[in-house]
Amino acid sequence: MKLILFDIDGTILWSDGAGRRAMTAALTQVFGGSGPTEYHYDGKTDPQIVRDLMRAEGHSDAAIDARMDDLAASYLALLEQELATGRRGVHVFDGVAELISALEARSDAVVGLLTGNFCDGAMLKLSAAGLDVTRFRVGAYGSDHAHRPELPAVALRRAREALGIDVRGEDVVVIGDTPADIECARSVGARAVAVATGRFTVEELSAHAPAAVFPTLADTAAVLEAIFDA
Repeated sequence: MKLILFDIDGTILWSDGAGRRAMTAALTQVFGGSGPTEYHYDGKTDPQIVRDLMRAEGHSDAAIDARMDDLAASYLALLEQELATGRRGVHVFDGVAELISALEARSDAVVGLLTGNFCDGAMLKLSAAGLDVTRFRVGAYGSDHAHRPELPAVALRRAREALGIDVRGEDVVVIGDTPADIECARSVGARAVAVATGRFTVEELSAHAPAAVFPTLADTAAVLEAIFDA
């Protein structure tokens, strides 16, 4: 049995910057500033983003922790608004829907999520893209742990608890668009399949030695081969 864990932003879908706009507005509401504009969100968890940006604004970790719940609530409300009124909307990348359907048709695969998003934010983005969130049977989120390499173990535990599936780390495949996705897979000995639909190129992702790297997920057969053929 394989547990295939998809990242969301830059891997499954593109949301026209809705998350960043919502986070910027929420940070300003809760902390009075949004941090350096050159900061890259790619590959980071939402709590890590908040902490990095607010440390740069001069806030202590204690002050950040004290306001994290308020920040999350503000961000999620603003994200829902942004997704409803985004300039160009949300779209799923080529091949993603076909790949998920092909995995669901197999008896030896479970489809899940491994994302830096707060759990509720992940659900909002997937729903805005027209994807049924129940298709992802296991999930590990930024709201579970701020440190991304901790998330594969969370997904393994949930697979055991929720589905009764005792999957080993080497039977996990992480699909993502950043070096952080590749590196976090190594925390449990999982395979990483990288896709260059985010900010990083095929060459940049290849430098981190994933099991495979693709320009898009459009070639379903080739991606399935990378997932199942060690």
